Amino acid sequence: MVGEARQPETDTGPLDGVTVLDASRVLVGPFCTMQLGDLGADVIKVERPDGGDQTRGWHPPTYGESEESAYYLSVNRNKRSMTLNLASEDGRELFRDLASEADIVVSNFRVGKMEEWGLDYQTLRKENPGLVYCALSGYGEWGPDRDRPAYDLIMQAEGGLMSITGEKDGAPVRVGVAIADIGAGMYATQAILAALLERELGDGTGQKIDVSLLDGQVAWMSYMASNYFATGTPPGRMGSKHPTIAPYQAFPTADGYVVIAVPSPNLWPKFCTAIGRDDLVDDDRFHDNASRVENREELDALLEAEFAEYTTTEILDLMDDHGVPATAVKDMEDVFDNPQVAARGMHQSVSHPTAGDVEMAGSPMNLSKTPASVRSHPPLLGEHTEEVLAEYGYTAADIDRLEDGDII
Repeated sequence: MVGEARQPETDTGPLDGVTVLDASRVLVGPFCTMQLGDLGADVIKVERPDGGDQTRGWHPPTYGESEESAYYLSVNRNKRSMTLNLASEDGRELFRDLASEADIVVSNFRVGKMEEWGLDYQTLRKENPGLVYCALSGYGEWGPDRDRPAYDLIMQAEGGLMSITGEKDGAPVRVGVAIADIGAGMYATQAILAALLERELGDGTGQKIDVSLLDGQVAWMSYMASNYFATGTPPGRMGSKHPTIAPYQAFPTADGYVVIAVPSPNLWPKFCTAIGRDDLVDDDRFHDNASRVENREELDALLEAEFAEYTTTEILDLMDDHGVPATAVKDMEDVFDNPQVAARGMHQSVSHPTAGDVEMAGSPMNLSKTPASVRSHPPLLGEHTEEVLAEYGYTAADIDRLEDGDII
């Protein structure tokens, strides 16, 4: 079921009037700029004339009977697309012209490429001192690995995530979505918003932002990194289990799996009562969380035998009756059939000129006065080229010349 987002008090988002020149592609940059677009910014997506963003060709799956890549559609709403050949000097000069009036530039070309093209921050800020310039890369713009190629899978391994993801005796496993890209995209959005605020509160000048996928993954290690620093021992894979809470994991049932969370002292007696094992409350092996963690193997074996006697629905009903957090492991169909997801506006739909009604995840940013919103479809390649250029003062003759020269 497709839900309705909260109605805004105004017709604009908090970034209305902010222009983003988006020279990024694939996921990390487009995820960042989609968030800015959701918040009301005018995002101008600059794409190669010969095919555009690589993810346009990443199919199957496509959406419906169209040739629109589901991957591309997932992170490019609320943007306008213009084609521009940055491999040509005329194309780069046009980009510099657009950047002279932009608030934000976002790029995720390989380190050094924008400098090679004369589209780097130091060059663009000469004409636009207020520019906020965000450069995204795999390893960052300095350090011995700055020139190494990087992909999400590599970053999940490089940043430690795969060392703690998977079953204890199994192979390392990547998280099912490109979490290194998405995490860095979120950090980039935060940094851009902070830089815009500093510009407004400060002297009106912008600054450069450098965000890397590796840095984002290392930062996300949070308590796992702290556990290592505290003990000197690298944490390993534990499946769905938690290193410092028990029980806090998935258990097999008679017909599937159920996830149980008992993170606080008051929940343990409720949990024991729910499964008909009040005797465990005063068992010295399990009387507090530290004891349960220390005796995890015994506890797991005991609970697995208990849960095997119930269906998933039966366990969920028992947990619900006793106020113990629990859920089934839900797939995408379950998620987007969830009335809570619909009520929160997280299942959205937008009309697309070739793909029909495109369903997508909504924005989780809920602002009471100027909420984020899904306003426009992920654009067709070059759909807004002439529109954007006309707004910047280019005449029909100028646009014809640029088309004839394969610049746009």
